[in-house]
Amino acid sequence: MARTNPLQFIQQVRSEVAKVVWPTRREVLLTTVMVFIMAALTAVFFALVDLGIRSGLQGILALFG
Repeated sequence: MARTNPLQFIQQVRSEVAKVVWPTRREVLLTTVMVFIMAALTAVFFALVDLGIRSGLQGILALFG
């Protein structure tokens, strides 16, 4: 592998970073809100699944106990 001197490396990094399309503040805000909404929906879903499993097991154990 060819070695690049530090100055060339820094120039290459700067040129690559210049190609990056950074998100706008609005895009970041919307994405963040969507992540929180999806996390909340997932938490509610798993809480309901847990409640259903717990109720089912308690019902089964009540039959034998």
